[in-house]
Amino acid sequence: MTLLAVASLSKNFGGVQALDQVSFVVHTGEILALIGPNGAGKTTCFNLINGILPPSGGSIILDGHDLTGLPPYRRAARGLARTFQNIQLFGGMTVLENVVTGRHLSQRVGALAALLPLPGVRREQARNRKNALEWLEFVHLADKADWPADTLAYGEQRRLEIARALAQNPQLLLLDEPAAGLNPRETEDLMDLILKLRDLGITILVIEHDMTLVMGLAQRIVVLDQGRVIAEGLPTDIRRHPRVIEAYLGREEEEKMVEGGG
Repeated sequence: MTLLAVASLSKNFGGVQALDQVSFVVHTGEILALIGPNGAGKTTCFNLINGILPPSGGSIILDGHDLTGLPPYRRAARGLARTFQNIQLFGGMTVLENVVTGRHLSQRVGALAALLPLPGVRREQARNRKNALEWLEFVHLADKADWPADTLAYGEQRRLEIARALAQNPQLLLLDEPAAGLNPRETEDLMDLILKLRDLGITILVIEHDMTLVMGLAQRIVVLDQGRVIAEGLPTDIRRHPRVIEAYLGREEEEKMVEGGG
């Protein structure tokens, strides 16, 4: 079943065509990787999907709902969550408070009522705190719930940003280069975490340059080059695709992956 359908998506910045008629689908429950060289349009595509940028053309359909003209918060309410290539945390807040902010779309009390110490408000706050702690346990940060977020190690901040996105209860999670800056052990832990998310039924669309992670996680891969889709398919097909090798992987990298079995 198709969860996300991107159709003829285009974006112009002045005279620069950043995306040109990009189309692909993400199936419910899968991990789809979006790869390509620097400047291929990957992050622009993410920014269009979650509404940071308006498209110049095309459509974005999530679970049968047209998101194309909606602002980011409306898309989030439809089940779309995202992390960023450059970590976006509230450094002056605690680890727990950062995750609780991801619960704002699920709150049943209004902003004014939240200022009053009413029983319903306290119950709502307790529910949000419990949910946030559960996600912190999931990403192995529950023991640091009261730490200031900006005191965490870099890899821990990556996991915290994922936990905050998960607190939104997403159908589709967009991960923008989640392994950027991680060491090999942290990357392994990240792979395990993403696979556990898939097992929970969360559909994942990921941008990543680490080909070991991509080939180890993705069930399908879409390849962009100069704003266009040049290939789409299974990892075994993509690693041998002539246009992908020429545009992105390079002969040496492709041979290394084939010899290493992926």
